[in-house]
Amino acid sequence: MNIGDKAPEILGMDENGQEIRLADYKGKKLILYFYPKDMTSGCTAQACSLRDHYDELQTAGYAVLGVSTQDGTSHQKFIAKNELPFHLIADTGHTLHEAFDTWGEKSMYGRKYFGTFRTTFIINEEGVVEHIFTPKEIKTKIHAEQILNK
Repeated sequence: MNIGDKAPEILGMDENGQEIRLADYKGKKLILYFYPKDMTSGCTAQACSLRDHYDELQTAGYAVLGVSTQDGTSHQKFIAKNELPFHLIADTGHTLHEAFDTWGEKSMYGRKYFGTFRTTFIINEEGVVEHIFTPKEIKTKIHAEQILNK
């Protein structure tokens, strides 16, 4: 997925098993952020940054939607523990990850594995990608400020 591309209409299932569609966010800019794993330090910092600035983001016309490969039960616990005011997509089959090219081979301590590339897409009111924050650009503790100041 690149700047100027149209996002897919069906985004996936949220933490409650409800289908999430792009049309659900019509008239708003959508922050669609892909993160590696619930309950980890960096992912928690990123989610809490978005939570702490949620009112400002909404005032600026944004909606927030997180995506990871954990299931709905994991997402429910993550939402409850961190009091997140937004939904999380349970992309257990990597369908949305692959559509946005955020799933691939990674390496840590010489070990290779497949996982999520932490990436945030800003999708405009017409469903078109207008900005991408790459893994190297994202600062998890201040991610909301990065979006508000872009």
